[in-house]
Amino acid sequence: MTPATETPESTLIDEEFCRVRQQSEALCEPLSPEDMMVQSCEEASPAKWHLAHTTWFFETFILSEYIPGYREYDPNYRWLFNSYYNAVSDQPEKKLRASFSRPGVESIFRYRRHVEEKIRQLLESNLEPETVGRITLGLNHEQQHQELLATDMKHALWSNPMHPVYQERAAQEVHGGAVKPATWLDYEAGLREIGSAGPGFAFDMESPRHQIYLQPFRLASRPVSCAEYLEFMEDGGYRRPELWLAAGWDTANKERWEAPLYWRRRERDWWIYTLTGERSLEELGSSPVCHVSYFEADAFANWAGKRLPTEAEWEVAAQAVPVAGNLLETGRLHPEANGDASQGLPVQMFGDVWEWTQSAFLGYPGFRPSSGALGEYNGKFMSGQMVLRGGSVVTPGSHIRPTYRNFFSPQTRWQFSGIRLAER
Repeated sequence: MTPATETPESTLIDEEFCRVRQQSEALCEPLSPEDMMVQSCEEASPAKWHLAHTTWFFETFILSEYIPGYREYDPNYRWLFNSYYNAVSDQPEKKLRASFSRPGVESIFRYRRHVEEKIRQLLESNLEPETVGRITLGLNHEQQHQELLATDMKHALWSNPMHPVYQERAAQEVHGGAVKPATWLDYEAGLREIGSAGPGFAFDMESPRHQIYLQPFRLASRPVSCAEYLEFMEDGGYRRPELWLAAGWDTANKERWEAPLYWRRRERDWWIYTLTGERSLEELGSSPVCHVSYFEADAFANWAGKRLPTEAEWEVAAQAVPVAGNLLETGRLHPEANGDASQGLPVQMFGDVWEWTQSAFLGYPGFRPSSGALGEYNGKFMSGQMVLRGGSVVTPGSHIRPTYRNFFSPQTRWQFSGIRLAER
């Protein structure tokens, strides 16, 4: 009998590097070069830019630091594809990214091949823990941009008057069927632990793990559905200032919100644009409502006589829930429901929609940003952002975990964001 042998670490990380890089390009396969140039809202970036920036990250933070005498592929790329790292270089305004007709898509793919070759050479000669850790961060950074790429392309295609389809309808972004009544799950008061303690990768803002005291609370067994959100709309939810935060009311009126993003009324019926095309609300009524801002989520909670959970409450409830797959890992646009309300576990905590919490995005007790430019990765955004939890249909599966914290400003709607209610 031949004894089992372990796969060398260099092989494992090389395989993961190739897999993640290929996944980014696979997401672009349905797109034309013209599609890859579109930047349709201020939060979005062109697909071409995502491919270039993730490559820039590996070149700037790994090749330039760990290969003696490394010469940049193109010195202009150092500032052209810098997102927000002020300690590295200046950068063009984000709103101008769609104006970068040069370099072209083919040039970006050549840039990717160059950097990939150099990274793989580095892996053959340098497997120091610091190097491996930096490459691992680069891979997780690219996976974050895979999610953003899918989110941005949905908005770009919807902005096209023809509303083209990203992917055939055989892949389900959302699911239909009858709406099952939500139940309420009880959680006792007590001292709990939240945050990442390993093993495995986690972003810096997921730690340190720490204790927090929670009062007793109740959490809805499932997210708010499209049909339930329609009730809020039909009851004048967008016309009742008493339900809204002041900034939310001002934003809703300025932007003329009357429904979630991607909803469109045709005569008496509502239709919703998805990655698989436009579909009727009647078909999608039981699906979690998606593409609502924090302001809308909070207004809905007030209308329902409930509230949004804190991120600590959400994480405590999610700790016993198994994680399901999703688009970027399985090729499907809707995961299997996870959890079991009959067993006291909430369902659809992971991989349907990001769920807004009432918590501001701040560092945990003891959090310290990394030194150098990488300290700008998360720490600089700990102001004016609200935390979302759970992951969506376009979140890479390896990122879906109870401790993962997403964050956006409260008016954001282009993200796959939804609502789960809490009370007490």
